[in-house]
Amino acid sequence: MRILGIDPGLQLCGYGVIDFDVRAPKLIDGGVIRLKPKDSVASRLVEIEKELDDIIAEHKPAAMAIEQLYAHYAHPRTAIIMGHARGVMLLVAQRRGIAIHEYSANRVKKNLTGNGHAKKGQMQRAIQALWNLPAPPEPPDVADALAVALCCGRAIQG
Repeated sequence: MRILGIDPGLQLCGYGVIDFDVRAPKLIDGGVIRLKPKDSVASRLVEIEKELDDIIAEHKPAAMAIEQLYAHYAHPRTAIIMGHARGVMLLVAQRRGIAIHEYSANRVKKNLTGNGHAKKGQMQRAIQALWNLPAPPEPPDVADALAVALCCGRAIQG
């Protein structure tokens, strides 16, 4: 099953594409959608929609896995703006008829490392080890997106 994992963001949006098999998941692609912080939120949302639609058209995933929104009480505005970005991502997947799966960051981290509070570096090293990569994925958003895709595959087929 081909799965697109998304680590949502409004400056860097990580994505990872895998072909999930319980015995040996295969890494297909990974990267980030880079957005200009000085652009308006509306402009960044349009860019997310275009870039994500292109990624889906290229890789044709059967499912999209995305991190759930985490809202810190000290930064409610950030959560609201991030909700806009996630909404666009969900809309793109839904329009393409892709199954959508949402996972908390703690669940994704625990699934990959065994620790629900793993740090970015741990996540990167775990992804590097899993696929025997020469270096940890950079930026960390790529590793997070790949971890979300793996979590989804394991939840569906596990």
